[in-house]
Amino acid sequence: MMGLVLPVTTLWWREVVRFGRQRSRVVGAVAQPLVFWLLLGGGLSASFRPPGAPPGTGYLEYFYPGIIALVLLFTAIFATIATVEDRRTGFLQGVLVAPVGPWGIVLGQALGGTTLAVLQGGLFLLLAPALGLAVSPASVAAVLGVMVLVAFGLTGLGLAIAWRMDSTQGFHAIMNLILFPMWLLSGAFFPASGLPAWLEWAMRVNPMTYGVAALRHTLYLEVPVAAGAVPPLGPSLAVMGAFAVLAYLAAVRAAGRKAS
Repeated sequence: MMGLVLPVTTLWWREVVRFGRQRSRVVGAVAQPLVFWLLLGGGLSASFRPPGAPPGTGYLEYFYPGIIALVLLFTAIFATIATVEDRRTGFLQGVLVAPVGPWGIVLGQALGGTTLAVLQGGLFLLLAPALGLAVSPASVAAVLGVMVLVAFGLTGLGLAIAWRMDSTQGFHAIMNLILFPMWLLSGAFFPASGLPAWLEWAMRVNPMTYGVAALRHTLYLEVPVAAGAVPPLGPSLAVMGAFAVLAYLAAVRAAGRKAS
């Protein structure tokens, strides 16, 4: 067990230390979603009333859980892009020949990215009182738990792509093609109510829909009806858990192919 814990912990801590030395990543992962939230939320608040949301819910408040999901998404992109660089510099080639299986290497990387995402999402959670959201300690703990699940799934998906890519340009192109549509079709930006059937179907099969729904439920843990017309909490957690496991296994498989 110690032979597994040490390399996993080392890779996890390496991600945290590298993040601390790259302050621009903090700006990119937190400031950019904050700007999106203020500009888009402020611009649409006067003309957009989210259908299915409880009466009195403004667009800034509706958009808030989606922006938390965007913080997690940006962190996953910034954390996993380092995998492409590590492969190009030869660091991961050295790690792959160590007596640790690919699943241990990927676990350390995924835990590092998840830790960074939850830390930044937790900072954004401090803005909840400014919206009038009276979050309780139980609600905060539940939101952080959902963040861990969503961040682990997104980081695993990012690693599954990064282990297959040889250039950062190609990685960015694929991530933008996959992750941003996942976020846009998650109910973060607009609800599923009143959409064309094909778009509503796309939102139903999108795992991020259930991650955002779980964030809404846990933010309104004390007043469940305020979460709006979203999938129930239990099934949402189950879908996100399955997505996180599948994304991790896909990343392990990709890393294993590079090791063979």
